[in-house]
Amino acid sequence: MAGRSSGRPARSTTFRITYMAELQTLIDELVSGEDQRAEAAVPQLAEHGEQALPALQQLLSSEQVDRRWWAARALAAIPDPSVPPVLVVLLEDQNPGVRQCAALGLRIQPDERSVPALVAALEDQDPLTASLACDALGTIGKAAVQPLLEFLEHGSPAARIQAVRALATIADERAIPALVQALDGDSAFIEYWATAGLERMGVGMLFFKP
Repeated sequence: MAGRSSGRPARSTTFRITYMAELQTLIDELVSGEDQRAEAAVPQLAEHGEQALPALQQLLSSEQVDRRWWAARALAAIPDPSVPPVLVVLLEDQNPGVRQCAALGLRIQPDERSVPALVAALEDQDPLTASLACDALGTIGKAAVQPLLEFLEHGSPAARIQAVRALATIADERAIPALVQALDGDSAFIEYWATAGLERMGVGMLFFKP
């Protein structure tokens, strides 16, 4: 009995060492510098779920942009409630590619907690980041409506286009007054998305001039 009892911890330790070695191999593939190898590692890391999160989060502190980008890419593939807050932080990364990846990840994993950061990201100097943030807000839906309406009152012209586009995508009736008001603005893009949003809610024809 004593021999069997003493053997169990050893087997457990061996399994953990093997598991961690496999996980590290996937992390090495992710940061290999070869896109095809890195992309192949993403779904395998996702299979490890929350067990892969610490190693991926560690990569986010790297000075190498490529490592941060692939860490964000892999995190987005792991459906875990702890992931969106990490991606929110990356919306302020100094590299636009990393910010883009974070915004795309938040579209893949819509989370109401990310709304304030995504609304702020509509002002991002990188147009693609702002557009992806808009997409993420549209995916989140109704929880983003009120913050977007408040943003319309002080956002920059370019950011307001994205805000109206998000509201048009969500098509929540609370946005109708703001979308109607947007029709009288001087931006053709805002007018386009406001019209699209009103049409989507079935009220657009009420406001078209003959």
